[in-house]
Amino acid sequence: MRPFRMAPARRLASAATITLLLGMTPLLGGTPAASAAQPSRCSDDPTARLSTVPTPENVLGFPLGAGQERVVTNDEVRTYLGAVDRASNRVVTGVMTTSVLGQPLPYAVVSNERHVRPAALREIADDVRDLRDPRRTSARTAARTAKDSPAIVWVTANVHGGEKSGADAALKTLYELAAGLSCAVAQRNDNLVTIIVPTQNPDGRDATRRQNEFGFDLNRDWFARTQQETDGKLELLRRYPPQVFVDAHEMGGRQYFFPPNADPIHHEIAGEAVDWINRIGEANKAGFGFNGACDETAFTECYFNYDTYDMFFMGYGDTVPTTGFGAAGMTYEKGSASAVADRVQQQFHTQWSTLGWAAANKREVLDGYFDIWTDALAQGRAGTLEPNEVVQPTNEVQFPVPDLTIRSYFLLPDRQLADVRQLVERLRRMDVEVYEVQKATRVPTARVFGGRSATNVTVPKGAYWIPMDQPQKHWIQAIMGEDPYVPFPYFYDVSSWSNPLLMGINTIYTGDTVRPRAELVRKVSGGRTGAAWPWGSYTYPLDSAAAAEFTFTLLGRGVPLVRDLTTSTVAIPAGTVSRTVDGLAQSLGVTLTPGGKPAGTRLDLPDVGLFQGTGISTTSGSHGEARYVLGKRWGLDLKPVTTADINDNTEAFTGRTVLLVPDGSSATGGLTAAGQANLRDWIGQGHTYLGLRNEGTRVARAAGLTSTTEKTKPADYLVIGSHLRVDVDKDSPVALGRPAEDFEFNNSDPILTPSTTGTNVLTYPTDDSFWANGYTVGAETLKGTAAVVDEPTGAGRAVLFAFNPLFRAYNENGLHLVANALLYPPNPPSARRTPGTDAARASAAAAPVTPDLGGGWRPITIQVAAGDLPRTRAIVERFTTDARASAKNGSAYVVIPNPQGLQVDEHPFARDLVRALNAAKVPLRSVVG
Repeated sequence: MRPFRMAPARRLASAATITLLLGMTPLLGGTPAASAAQPSRCSDDPTARLSTVPTPENVLGFPLGAGQERVVTNDEVRTYLGAVDRASNRVVTGVMTTSVLGQPLPYAVVSNERHVRPAALREIADDVRDLRDPRRTSARTAARTAKDSPAIVWVTANVHGGEKSGADAALKTLYELAAGLSCAVAQRNDNLVTIIVPTQNPDGRDATRRQNEFGFDLNRDWFARTQQETDGKLELLRRYPPQVFVDAHEMGGRQYFFPPNADPIHHEIAGEAVDWINRIGEANKAGFGFNGACDETAFTECYFNYDTYDMFFMGYGDTVPTTGFGAAGMTYEKGSASAVADRVQQQFHTQWSTLGWAAANKREVLDGYFDIWTDALAQGRAGTLEPNEVVQPTNEVQFPVPDLTIRSYFLLPDRQLADVRQLVERLRRMDVEVYEVQKATRVPTARVFGGRSATNVTVPKGAYWIPMDQPQKHWIQAIMGEDPYVPFPYFYDVSSWSNPLLMGINTIYTGDTVRPRAELVRKVSGGRTGAAWPWGSYTYPLDSAAAAEFTFTLLGRGVPLVRDLTTSTVAIPAGTVSRTVDGLAQSLGVTLTPGGKPAGTRLDLPDVGLFQGTGISTTSGSHGEARYVLGKRWGLDLKPVTTADINDNTEAFTGRTVLLVPDGSSATGGLTAAGQANLRDWIGQGHTYLGLRNEGTRVARAAGLTSTTEKTKPADYLVIGSHLRVDVDKDSPVALGRPAEDFEFNNSDPILTPSTTGTNVLTYPTDDSFWANGYTVGAETLKGTAAVVDEPTGAGRAVLFAFNPLFRAYNENGLHLVANALLYPPNPPSARRTPGTDAARASAAAAPVTPDLGGGWRPITIQVAAGDLPRTRAIVERFTTDARASAKNGSAYVVIPNPQGLQVDEHPFARDLVRALNAAKVPLRSVVG
């Protein structure tokens, strides 16, 4: 991130035309946009408003955020947007997508009446998209756009369903822009096109729940866009790329947060955007005591900056608009303990102040916006990475970005080609240019993902080339980079999200100047490559998450499939491959190759029971992830299985072929001794137990299904959502189609000793091949431990994952392992094991569960210098007496219980504790939660 510099006057531009989404067609006829330099006639009276535009109270029967403790419903949001659209020629509305439960996610576009006419709105959006590509837009054209065209500002709210006040404030903002006659309103409408999205999570709003209907935190889903709410929003962002983006939240307490942000800030975020963000923060401060926002005599106590909210992980509603779209992306948070009236008023204040700053500085912003893409293009051509910087006055860069030159990434096609193509499509849908290599090319020096290097690498035909010499250089590095290079270790989420590592696909990058013969990818490949004989088959490798989705979809449609257990190739009878099947293969990137007569082991559709017993949350976490991945994407009919079903041996349990136990907080799942015996007997009959992370592995251990035990984590042990190399034992069918070395995602997961009674499918290496990225401390503790175990019992087995392979549905190589476990072939008699509990398993079952202050979740850990421990402990004791403190290697670690798995911003006192330590001038070495 380079320091901000003022750019000469230039004009905005953008990329390719985007397909219209449902409901996006503007409602008014149009003419070209008028110059924003010619202000509309306006009134000096700040209270002057059009009487023809209905107030919220007129339509809803109550004033927003005033006089009563209620917020608007989803129906009321839609009703009011429709009423304003019909009454105002400044507003057009649409629907960007629907929720899981089918609710529309409406939006409003508001500006002056000239701008919102269809032709004018298209022209404005085209101009902004043109600014994003300096290869096709001259500096003169960019300067003219900056002078004549409005900027685009987004105001969004309620991505967390229970954080509701931002939506009410957004409706208030809409009313003021649609009805106001003052010069302040005219300036905003003349200089801006404002996109208002009152709620991003209507299902969560109805349920007063943070997550959506599948239990996903939509503010962690941005780069992967697995959820339809996120996907539709990003398509609308591509249509109307923002220069300023507000994401309104709520948090614990009564205060208000707006930027400047906490460290870390991702190094690829442009300096212009950081400068705008910080200046908008100053604008929010300047007026925060007015309009009843808080007491003018003490308004500095009403808000805070810098603490808690970073701009690092590429899953947030501030980092992705900033990195992927060049906007000033900002998280605003209001304390939910305040009255509704205060919450709505303060949310409205920051929205209104932000619009005021953007309107007053729109020409400078559009000039700088063009500079962001111009600089990114130059950096990509030179292979330059932005350096790490910190913004908080007391912090220093602890981990500089290494001296690397990166000019190209190559996705190799030797395996998991369907997932490779899915990544290509993910990149393309963020306007990244990806090319398919048409002729093998030599790369003199390359870095191989996993911390290795190579020389004279031949990149084969069919590989995908991602040159950094393009405007989206910042985004490419932010999600493709092998390591995100955190400058300062303060986290409330993960520290690694490298997409090639998540997918486990072969990837190299290089600083060499290479120009392979390649063609721009315009659509994902896949489908039939030729015609098979009627008696023959089409084959494909089941070596990827995308191929697994294809497989389960076909099985659900009754298509007969067989699998070669040596090559992991699946054969489909030629006569069953219709246009629909071929189209599905194309969409998933699965190549269908003509072959001979189908041969192999028959695949059967598993009948999966999803455990929802003691310790399992059914509204978030891996239970929801299972419902989404296995249920929605793979089409499996998941049946609920309760603790009582297993204890009583009911048909709801015994009728299943697979039992999936998601992650949770119980060590036994509530199973009695009889229930544990029932579970062992059921597995012995040839069924599969699939256990995930804490509860999934612990229930299995308590039932005598495994000889693994948990190792105690050292005091200084930190693995913050990081990737590690694992060795793969290919003797287990769970490893079918996986490479001999793979990568897996570890998020402070339990540490399992290797099994002595089963196959350790994935283990962390003990030699120099051990490797981790992201942020880890003491990760060497994992050496030689097991990440996945395959434990036979009778004719069945228990497959145990130390990590969560369904994590946010974007851990594709983990998803593939789950698919292999679900499709586990019948055990031959030679591989069967007596159902009883032997000494090793009995000993493991009797071992105490590892003490875990996180209650199965990541606790909150504060690292300070060992000499600062007494001061730290004294401050911590003002908030809790349950913390555990220890010292090692000159550092002290204070670990705070987190039995509900809360983020720092959700925790009742974690944020305030960090602020108290900062106020006491205790230097923090890291904060993890």
